[in-house]
Amino acid sequence: MATAAQFSYITINSPNFHLTTKRSAFSRQLKYGGKYYSGFTDIISSRRKPKSLSVVCDNSSPSSSDISSTAKIRSEVLSPFRSVRMFFYIAFIASAGLGGLIASTRLIAALANSSRGAEVPEILKGLGIDLGAVSIFAFLYYRENKAKNAQVAKLAREENLSNLKLRVDEKKVVPVNAFRGIARLVILAGPSAFLSECFKLSAPFTEGLLERGVLVVPFATDGISPSFEFEENEELLEKISRRKRLWQLAPIYATEWTKWIDEQKKLAGVSPESPVYLSLRLDGRVRGSGVGCPSWNAFVLQLPPVKGIWSGLLDGMDGRVL
Repeated sequence: MATAAQFSYITINSPNFHLTTKRSAFSRQLKYGGKYYSGFTDIISSRRKPKSLSVVCDNSSPSSSDISSTAKIRSEVLSPFRSVRMFFYIAFIASAGLGGLIASTRLIAALANSSRGAEVPEILKGLGIDLGAVSIFAFLYYRENKAKNAQVAKLAREENLSNLKLRVDEKKVVPVNAFRGIARLVILAGPSAFLSECFKLSAPFTEGLLERGVLVVPFATDGISPSFEFEENEELLEKISRRKRLWQLAPIYATEWTKWIDEQKKLAGVSPESPVYLSLRLDGRVRGSGVGCPSWNAFVLQLPPVKGIWSGLLDGMDGRVL
């Protein structure tokens, strides 16, 4: 969850359900495993057979220097004029500091020479202005630097999240960042009973959520796999298939996920035992979070569809970034 590279071999067990759907919902290209797929559903429906059930994945976390470099670059892109402002703040501090130093020497000389006593009030006035300018610009620089460090730290945590692994099905394991520009992930972290309750509450909004590119990532903090019950009914076969697609993603490497989620709870001042949710935008940034089950209806009302004539123009209408 926010070293030398280590490779771990994991055996993928058969999931609770197997999903085969028609190609729909997402049409953008995604490069994975050296091949281009037209969207998330192509990855799911791909039938390329692996050599065995063992999947080789890089389980190492990026070094702090790599994360910091990436986060700084993203921070510069998001706030392109911050560095310019900070440069001018430093220049003004230096200029005012130099003026204050000169005024101080003049004041000492005036105090030492009684014939220059009339100059003291004017010198004190200039010295006060210089000290005030230094204080103001130092405060502005401190505030700007604090905001920059907070933004970089947040982007670094988002980069850590983007490198966590998800199991699409028994044959596909991809990082979270593979869904950027394709899906809006909603991460649920809590005990098995909490995940089952969220599953039931999402039932009436399945179609609307899928139309808006929402995919759920349920993470059981108690280590018990939640049971998602689907009533097999020929008349509801298509509906059941879409329900399975909405809930089919599964986190792997539980230790990494637990570490990341615990860090977010600590930063937010949330109890470690509290069930939480985290929603991501299409660009992979955090859109919203909270304690308990999310409001599925709010997602349907607030998010625009990911397909149709307005899809490209509304890609950024995911809400403000937290």
